Amino acid sequence: MKPSRRSVLMGLWVLYLSGAPLVVEAQQARVYRVGVVLQGGPYSLAIDGLQAGLRELGFEEGKQFVLHVQDAKGDLKLAEAAAKVFEQENVDLIYAVTSSVAFVVKRATKNVPIVFYAGTDPVASGLVESFRKPGGRLTGTHGHYADLGAKRLELLKEMVPKLRRVVTFYRAENAVYQQNARIARDAAQRLQVELVERRIASVEELRVGLRALRPGEADALLVIDSIMITQSELVMETGKAKRLPTMFEDRGSVAKGGLASYGVDYYAAGRLSAKQVQRILLGANPGDLPVEQVDRVHLGINLKTARALGLTIPQSVLVRADEVIE
Repeated sequence: MKPSRRSVLMGLWVLYLSGAPLVVEAQQARVYRVGVVLQGGPYSLAIDGLQAGLRELGFEEGKQFVLHVQDAKGDLKLAEAAAKVFEQENVDLIYAVTSSVAFVVKRATKNVPIVFYAGTDPVASGLVESFRKPGGRLTGTHGHYADLGAKRLELLKEMVPKLRRVVTFYRAENAVYQQNARIARDAAQRLQVELVERRIASVEELRVGLRALRPGEADALLVIDSIMITQSELVMETGKAKRLPTMFEDRGSVAKGGLASYGVDYYAAGRLSAKQVQRILLGANPGDLPVEQVDRVHLGINLKTARALGLTIPQSVLVRADEVIE
């Protein structure tokens, strides 16, 4: 005999009183899974910012979303492998930190939506079609990392008036870092400074190259490749041991002992990404969400490090600093 509407409703009411979950409640209790791929080091601040931004939007970690973080420790092959695993495990979205990671995640996957933080122009580099309408399955934030490369060298020249030779390490097979090197090279020529370029392929080669620096070979260290950011503590130790000023692009490295930094706050970038992540998890098409711009640029100077190097930072630079560490 077919049950009456009244008996069905009574049955649901009994289930409700007994604490049994209803279908609607089960749907509301869904926990979204977000894969995070980064190269380590100070980039982890972007994760902190993402978590904070999602909390501000009412998305509670553990109840509405969980983050599965894969730290590739500067190895893009590991980043690519992590992306493949995330898609196989059917995560709802991948958050990729840095342009290079975004490229390998895009290449390694076919269907999963991607939100990125990119320091290089994502349109000019081919990551997305346009800022207003990215198209495809990617969107994210742009932090103008590469655009600021010349300014970092200019600031370094102001702080170290006798600057003649600046050494940098980068992965020459990567188009992103080729562009960064070209910008630094042009700026160095304009400033009448020699850019000593050391091409590497791995973290280990960076370690070997830093250890091999000879006295007088360079007057400062300039960061243009994210591999140096992931190994920022090693770069700072080298600067201290060989008495070389270090110019970074992330705020955290100055707080830990680098001479100076000029660039985007990764925490702020991650926080800005939260809105895009939430909207995509709730059903928005990433290709329809405009790429956001991180316009705030932070200049940090560590006077303690400057004194240890025998440098006097000009007042004209100090007054422009957003943060001065005594």
